[in-house]
Amino acid sequence: MSGLLVDADAIRALAEILAETGLTEIEIAEKDNRIRVARMPAPVQAVAAAAPAVAQAPAPVAAPAAAPAAADLSRHPGAVSSPMVGVAYLTPDPSSPPFVTEGQTVSAGQTLLLIEAMKTFNQIKAPKSGTLKALLVASGDPVEFGQPLAIIE
Repeated sequence: MSGLLVDADAIRALAEILAETGLTEIEIAEKDNRIRVARMPAPVQAVAAAAPAVAQAPAPVAAPAAAPAAADLSRHPGAVSSPMVGVAYLTPDPSSPPFVTEGQTVSAGQTLLLIEAMKTFNQIKAPKSGTLKALLVASGDPVEFGQPLAIIE
């Protein structure tokens, strides 16, 4: 491995982006060079905390109550979970209305939101018809794999 060149500054910059966005991995590639930085996802209690400072507290008061609520949403039979890590967008572009709104009746296959991953916008579609009871993310929110995005009943 004597020919391996490591750009420590690029790795630090990517690690900072991970910390700022809450993503678990990021990768950049240029010609034959590729840098991928990944970290373990935060425990549910840290994700459910309101602010990073609270998440780092040894025994946050709100986290035990918030963790079961987050776990309950992911187990909800109408939960629509994220199939990937990325950034959620509720509109096709900033000047357009949202794809759906809470309380709206949705059809199976209807676009609920977009997730941008690696500069690609992926449509997240309703897996079944029903009423959109809750949108659990806002435009611009980072999302993790398996994170509940919406509830359809």
